[in-house]
Amino acid sequence: MGKKWGDRRDGTLIRDIDSMHFIMPLIYPNRCDNEAFISERIDLTAANAYLEQKNASEPEYKYNLFQLIVTAMVKTITLRPKMNRFIVNGNMYQRNDVSAAFVVKKLFADDGAEGLAFIHMKDGDTLDTIHEKIFKFVSKTRAADSVDESTENMDIFNKLPRWVSKTAVKFVCFLDRHGWVPKSYIATDPYYSSVVLTNLGSIKLHSGYHHLTNWGTTSIFCAIGEKKPRPFFDEDGNCTMKDSIDLGLTIDERIADGYYYSKTVRLLRHLIEHPELLDKPLNEEVEF
Repeated sequence: MGKKWGDRRDGTLIRDIDSMHFIMPLIYPNRCDNEAFISERIDLTAANAYLEQKNASEPEYKYNLFQLIVTAMVKTITLRPKMNRFIVNGNMYQRNDVSAAFVVKKLFADDGAEGLAFIHMKDGDTLDTIHEKIFKFVSKTRAADSVDESTENMDIFNKLPRWVSKTAVKFVCFLDRHGWVPKSYIATDPYYSSVVLTNLGSIKLHSGYHHLTNWGTTSIFCAIGEKKPRPFFDEDGNCTMKDSIDLGLTIDERIADGYYYSKTVRLLRHLIEHPELLDKPLNEEVEF
């Protein structure tokens, strides 16, 4: 079915929406005022064994926990399509594809530059294909002379006289509200993806809350904390120390309801704790 009046380049206007979800974007118009934060602790026992098996053949670019979580997240979004909605200018849209974005630190130093990675997914993708996509993006981004498109465009604004750049940015924000920002300007802008992920564990930080933005279309932010042993209790109160990770999920509460979010988080957790499911295509259903 072709594009209709009211659709955007990156999303289809949801026309058969219920009254509450029609009204909410009108009375609560800003994404940053509608954040729901969910914290989840996940047992990594199965994930550790799975990654060890995947790396047994000593691939050039090793499989790691970040790639596994990215794959679990985009599979969750694929199977739970309301999580791939976004609200802009008082309207709710279904995003046309599934994507993930994250910042790549070129050098782990105080003055180390950052690059932006933006990966588009296909229904048939698995952990193996996403592992390759991430490898290509990280390799390209960490090249000494590599600058992504979005950073190049921000550099242009930064070089203009201050009053000119402020006026230009206000105009671009107007274009953003209507989905008219040129594609080249936002090609690697993380806040136009289905989900933005930040691997705080790689810099020895705990996971926690991270805000959304009114700019762009992203409705989900995932902060990944440091991997470390933590206590887990069974039904009898017995404690076992297990490798685990904390995820901090910030979600636009207007795109779905609490039950939908609850089931979505259960699926995400199930995929990370049963990583063999990530060998299957993103659109293959999962019982959980």
